[in-house]
Amino acid sequence: MNWYRIKTSFIAMKQLAKLPKEDKQASIDAYEFFQRMQAGEETKTEDETKAVADYYKVLSDILSIFDVEKLYIPPQLDESEGLYGNQLLIEQAVLKKMNLENPGKSHLLDMGCGRGRISHHFATLTGGQVSGYNIDSHQIESAIDWARECEMSDRLHFKVGNHHEPLEYESGTFDGCYSFGAVWPFFKKEELDDHAREMYRVLKPGARYSCSEYLLTPHFDWNNEEHVTLHKAFLPLLAATHSMYPADVCAALERAGFKILLSAPSEGVAWPLCNQKRDLVSMGRRVVRALEAIRVLPPWVEESLDLLQKSGEAWTAAEKAKIADLNWRIVAEKPLA
Repeated sequence: MNWYRIKTSFIAMKQLAKLPKEDKQASIDAYEFFQRMQAGEETKTEDETKAVADYYKVLSDILSIFDVEKLYIPPQLDESEGLYGNQLLIEQAVLKKMNLENPGKSHLLDMGCGRGRISHHFATLTGGQVSGYNIDSHQIESAIDWARECEMSDRLHFKVGNHHEPLEYESGTFDGCYSFGAVWPFFKKEELDDHAREMYRVLKPGARYSCSEYLLTPHFDWNNEEHVTLHKAFLPLLAATHSMYPADVCAALERAGFKILLSAPSEGVAWPLCNQKRDLVSMGRRVVRALEAIRVLPPWVEESLDLLQKSGEAWTAAEKAKIADLNWRIVAEKPLA
């Protein structure tokens, strides 16, 4: 695994070095777009979706350098494990909550699958199939290449897809679906119902949705100036466009027909792992500056890391104040009849 991480970091640096100018500028424009959103600018869903895709095309490579290839920070369930080890633990917990009757013959849906590494883990654990979609074609290309390299193209299926459009799958296809910080932070409140209904449609009767998602906690108060200030500071780090309460998401799922089996905070805090990555980024910035000096990497990479560090510090403060949760747990079941 160490060799894999070294290889992944090297590939990510190469990708950033050869990134077209228009992609670099699109990422910068997207970050500024998110900041304007936090300042109160009204935005259209299609513009938000484009900004997310543009930002993640670059952010995925930046974070892959620092071992956050799966693009989420898990709860620290085991202090003896690092970020990757705790990712495996929370993924196993999410899978267990789906309560699959026949894992080896199951077909799961990975919503917002990124580079497909979680899909690979789930397919390995179950012996079944996993389909995934993501808005970023760059990450989907990586997912398809990884499935081919692992000789699992017959069980891992990926395509570009958008949460805000009908899911391109037949009704009653999947034995379960899941997400890790990839669904609810990208919807306005009035848009939740449409996606919840699509999730319900593509699942088989008796199938479950299980997640570990970024949500505000019930303690977050939009009238509290300190809460709002922290929110403005950390949300661009997540490349998120909106922040929902668990009650909003669960209500939409119930209106779609789901029965809520669980809605609860994370079983562990994420900020210790966030701080570990912040320190790693701090050390890595020295290397990045050196690469920028010899023009292997462009100057904006180091600037982006500075913004990520500052946003990360705001996140740590928010989580310690218990006003936001990176890994809120929801389990919802489609009734048998």
